[in-house]
Amino acid sequence: MAFLDSVGDVFTGLSAGAKAASGVSGLLTSYGASESSKAQGIYQAALYEMQAFDTLRLAGIRADQDQRYAAVQAGRKLLQSEFEALNYKIAGNQLLRNMRRTNAAVRARAAASGVSAFSGSAASVQDENTRNTYFDVGMADLNMLTARVLGFEDALAMYGAGKGQADMTLEAAETQARQFRTAGRFAERSGGLLGNVQLGQGIQNFLATAPDITKMFKGG
Repeated sequence: MAFLDSVGDVFTGLSAGAKAASGVSGLLTSYGASESSKAQGIYQAALYEMQAFDTLRLAGIRADQDQRYAAVQAGRKLLQSEFEALNYKIAGNQLLRNMRRTNAAVRARAAASGVSAFSGSAASVQDENTRNTYFDVGMADLNMLTARVLGFEDALAMYGAGKGQADMTLEAAETQARQFRTAGRFAERSGGLLGNVQLGQGIQNFLATAPDITKMFKGG
């Protein structure tokens, strides 16, 4: 009987030891799974942060390109309007030169005919020519001013549109970056919560084997 009791104690001790080892192993496994979940959450948060950074960086490049393109287009428009205004100025100067030539020809014909160049029909022709010429020159000056004003307004509108597009691009990127960072924080917190749950479950299972561990040490 004593022999059988000794054998029974051995098997009991072995069973308790196996359960204790299983409890410790389960606790270690739970701890490893917990740390893995936390690390996965941190890793996902880092990925989201990289996406947010890249989104802002690329948006900044696109916004800069939009502004540069708008500035170039606005500059071309200003240059085009200045050329147009210059053409009106050239046309006005040409009108004045033609007026002077025409009046000189009238005076020359009057002198050749032996009549006064500054009275009568000769003077009337010169006055009419001068009046019509200065009216046309005034219109040319007005067109020149209009070309410059409209060109400036168009250029300003082009630059404003480009800047507005750049601002919209940056605003959209900032919104998306905030979404990425929010998702990253959620992933990190979720990983931490999951890790805590896994560790808590492991501790609970380990504590369930505590009596067997106590028996094993008492038996030793």
